[in-house]
Amino acid sequence: MSKAFTKESEAEDLDIEEADSLPAGFKNYITPVGLARMHAELKHLRSVERPKVVETVSWAAGNGDRSENGDYIYGKKRLREIDRRMRFLMKRLEIAEVVDQTLQKNRDQVFFGASVTYANENDDEKTVRIVGVDEARFDEGEVSWVSPIARALMKAWEGDVVTIRTPNGPEEIEVVKISYE
Repeated sequence: MSKAFTKESEAEDLDIEEADSLPAGFKNYITPVGLARMHAELKHLRSVERPKVVETVSWAAGNGDRSENGDYIYGKKRLREIDRRMRFLMKRLEIAEVVDQTLQKNRDQVFFGASVTYANENDDEKTVRIVGVDEARFDEGEVSWVSPIARALMKAWEGDVVTIRTPNGPEEIEVVKISYE
């Protein structure tokens, strides 16, 4: 049987992104910026990416034998990826609960949406911003509110020393500065 008529893998049928889902019983908190970013991604996929791939697939289908047509095979695969991501985004947007950190009244304590500067035992300072699960980007200093660092920092005050569990064992960090943008 041709590869064109077989499934590539069982993992492809599963929404792999759902593995990074929220812990059971927790709400899907998100900042207004994160919500706008997710809406923009969904709009881009729906109005730019998908139509472009559909056009390529329909052109490739018109070329004849689809079983050995790379444009057709990979175009169909890309369409499945786009559709899967769009379904994931729509589901997550439905259950998203927007938390506007600018409305936070208690700005002296760490809560969702806070930017926290902390120092480790070597006095190396680092700043993280506590955001929703779907919008966390560690390379940009944004960590999920369910991450170990965010859990350790939650409800801390400036000057507090908190313990974070790391792969190398517990590490103490001191909260240097708290801000809400």
